[in-house]
Amino acid sequence: MTEKTGLRRREFLQVLGAGSAGLVLGVIRPAPLAGQEGALIFKPNEYLAIDRQGRVTIWVARSEMGQGARTAVPMMVAEELEADWEKITVVPALAHPTKYGSMSTGGSTTVRRGWEPLRRAGAAAREMLITAAAQYWGVDRSTCKAQSGAVLHVPSGRKLDYGDLVTTASKLPVPQDVPLKDPSTYRIVGSKRARLDTPEKLTGKAVYGIDFTLPGLPVAVIARSPVFGGRFRSCDATAALQVKGVQRVVRLPGGVAVVADNTWAALQGRERLTVEWEEGEEAGLNSAAIHDYFVRQGSQEGQVVRAEGDFAAAAAAAATRLEAEYSVPFIAHAPMEPMNCTADVRADRVEIWAPMQNPQGAQEAVARITGLPLDKVFVNTLLLGGGFGRRLMNDYVEEAVHLSKAIGGPVKVVWSREDDMRHGFFRPASLHRVTGLLDADKEPAGWRHRIIAPSISAQLFGGGAGSGRPDAVDGAAQIPYQFGAVHIDYVMANTAVPVTWWRSVYNSQNAFVNECFLDEMAHAAGADPVQFRLALLPADSRLRAVLQLAADKSEWGKPLPPGRGRGIACHSCFGSYAAHCAEVEVDESGHLTVKRYVCAIDCGQAVNPDGVRAQMEGGVIFALSAAMRGEITIEKGGVVQGNFDTYEPLRINESPEIAVHIVPNHLPPGGVGEPGVPTVAPALCNAIFAATGIRVRRLPVSSTALKRSGE
Repeated sequence: MTEKTGLRRREFLQVLGAGSAGLVLGVIRPAPLAGQEGALIFKPNEYLAIDRQGRVTIWVARSEMGQGARTAVPMMVAEELEADWEKITVVPALAHPTKYGSMSTGGSTTVRRGWEPLRRAGAAAREMLITAAAQYWGVDRSTCKAQSGAVLHVPSGRKLDYGDLVTTASKLPVPQDVPLKDPSTYRIVGSKRARLDTPEKLTGKAVYGIDFTLPGLPVAVIARSPVFGGRFRSCDATAALQVKGVQRVVRLPGGVAVVADNTWAALQGRERLTVEWEEGEEAGLNSAAIHDYFVRQGSQEGQVVRAEGDFAAAAAAAATRLEAEYSVPFIAHAPMEPMNCTADVRADRVEIWAPMQNPQGAQEAVARITGLPLDKVFVNTLLLGGGFGRRLMNDYVEEAVHLSKAIGGPVKVVWSREDDMRHGFFRPASLHRVTGLLDADKEPAGWRHRIIAPSISAQLFGGGAGSGRPDAVDGAAQIPYQFGAVHIDYVMANTAVPVTWWRSVYNSQNAFVNECFLDEMAHAAGADPVQFRLALLPADSRLRAVLQLAADKSEWGKPLPPGRGRGIACHSCFGSYAAHCAEVEVDESGHLTVKRYVCAIDCGQAVNPDGVRAQMEGGVIFALSAAMRGEITIEKGGVVQGNFDTYEPLRINESPEIAVHIVPNHLPPGGVGEPGVPTVAPALCNAIFAATGIRVRRLPVSSTALKRSGE
């Protein structure tokens, strides 16, 4: 690498750091120690405080896992506060059951749920500072305005910095109903802002969970059953205890922990354990059996979640009836940073440090395990090296707490990559049976979709089909197209494979089916896929604009050479509307090259457009990795894949050119992290069909032989 570029890694970091230094206008710091908060002087609410130097501290109650929460949240507060962006300090909030509302980071909620309370918090502080300045000058309050970290008396031009007003402002009542700024006056929201956490990540000062340590902190790894639901039978730790650095071996509820001076010694000790497991009834479970189970389940009528018109009558009258079966596999989250947690359980308090998406859930779990009240459980959310929904689960936190409690001191539990791949939670596999109807004029007359899949909610929280609208139909029940008749039902098919939310959750599966099968209908009707969709979308649908924008920017309709094709897909979820157009090339041998992705997103008010683009770009790479390579297979009751050699992400040299286009508006923000994923796979598969005439109905694409000569 050095010979080719002439630039060493250290030099690269120095150059990159220098290039970005002029853009970085804030810092991230740990939460202030108990008793130091008073130095901040003016703290009108839980989200912000200002000291005598006019420095603004903003508490971020959502996790930072690369999506930009520690920049977007301060932007919303600072906008209404009229803060000086160069005087912003960000503090990760400690978990609290009520202070910040929900602290869970998932479902693309950070901006859209914070939009109102965070702006109002900033606006309340702004109004108090204006009142303080007016009182100081003895002038009518209406003649004053806040401006970039100061209050200006407009007639005289006098100005007072916020730091000069904090003492007086702190004595004023906090207003409950405050005016919010008109979007036309925004100077922070809607502007491109460099990520506040970038400098520390470049210099290595940033502390992820895997980096955290304490003096003399032991490290532990855990041996777990290789079979889902397996139980501990016995353990011989003699050989493990002979490994240099191994301190002890401890039996835990979910396995056997090897505690050592360092990670390497712990891993070596675990290899030398002799553990016997009661494998149980799942020992013979495999992917083929799960698929057969889905097929059997799919033969029965499901819970109807949407029924419009008379589908049976429409089917009897239809001139053309199309039927297809789609399926997707289990998929791992595979964040670059494996699970880890440091816990320190004492008689009267507990403190944990971990990368997590659900700190309040962790706090509740720790209180339950230790019997301590919530106010004695201190939860520090460190930087996450990726999450994608996996870290909404707190199993790894619970392990560390159990172990710390058992050994009577602090300990850091670390998962290996193989632990992470084989003992985590997965996006559910699913089977889909779809039927489309066209009338004699080739117009769409009906749509039927049966979803056969595990229910995340039912597996995690109990309950069965029929108890409200099932979660597995998200993205299917809301299909936006207008058909004469619609029938959508769901058949629950839970398995022993543990499942949880994965970026965009069920939308990643149901949008794949919706948009690919709709393409099949368009082809059968002899219609252009874009025009076919536009004709079916309501006139007021926000999807129309993103669909047209993606088509226009991708030069839809422009001829391509043989073996190349474009495919398009659109979908709405999590409050936003997205479309992707993929361009691919498939050579005579069936080798697939993804050349280009054009993304269009309507997410309402884009708080940080640069962050939106980054999320959409990341969504393409993430979803493409899943669509082309992602598959967790089950054999002998456990996961086959263990590392990135068998669960391979997209490589840099395989990544397509990506262009992102944001629809400008000032509507309330929608999500961004999740909506950029669902339409990536169907756009890819529709492009493959355009290039080869082959329909891909089962993911991943790499399992399908692609040849231009057809099926």
